[in-house]
Amino acid sequence: MLGITEIRWHGRGGQGVKTAALLFGDAALGEGLHIQAFPEYGPERMGAPVQSFNRLSDKPIVIHSGVTNPGIVVVLDPTLMGKVDVAAGLPKDGMLIVNTSDPPAEIRHKLKLDGVKVFTIDASRISRETIGRDIPNTPMLGALIKISELLPIDKVIKDVEKKLKKKFVSKPEVVQGNITAIKRAYQEVQAE
Repeated sequence: MLGITEIRWHGRGGQGVKTAALLFGDAALGEGLHIQAFPEYGPERMGAPVQSFNRLSDKPIVIHSGVTNPGIVVVLDPTLMGKVDVAAGLPKDGMLIVNTSDPPAEIRHKLKLDGVKVFTIDASRISRETIGRDIPNTPMLGALIKISELLPIDKVIKDVEKKLKKKFVSKPEVVQGNITAIKRAYQEVQAE
């Protein structure tokens, strides 16, 4: 890795946007990278638009602001695309991952994107089938790992499993559901 990789996550309160960015950042830290993982929100309530950010680098990071020119954008809630410019600042060689059953070409057309690599994954369906609830953060994490090739999937899964076991001590089925969701999304993400 040379330089800084910046990622911007878009979602709604309650979808796990902050948690996904933190899990990704912690996994990168475990790989010896310098990281930043932080949310940007105010007094929003459940369902309000929120953003989170990641920065990864092989050198110390001295930037301390939100991500305005991400190399990768992750959209957990596709209904935001009509309300928020999720592709703002995304360069022509950037990557966009959207939680949707629509094919990547349809998302490219809707957002009028040129050059950006577009990926889709039905993370909501995967989370309902594996976790029992529509919380698409861990499936989107799996898709991000696959398309970015920034971190090894096996090490991320071990790191995420360790953290989730602490959070869900008495609910091993929740931990296993999230791990299965990451693995499925890693396999099922679609590219144009």
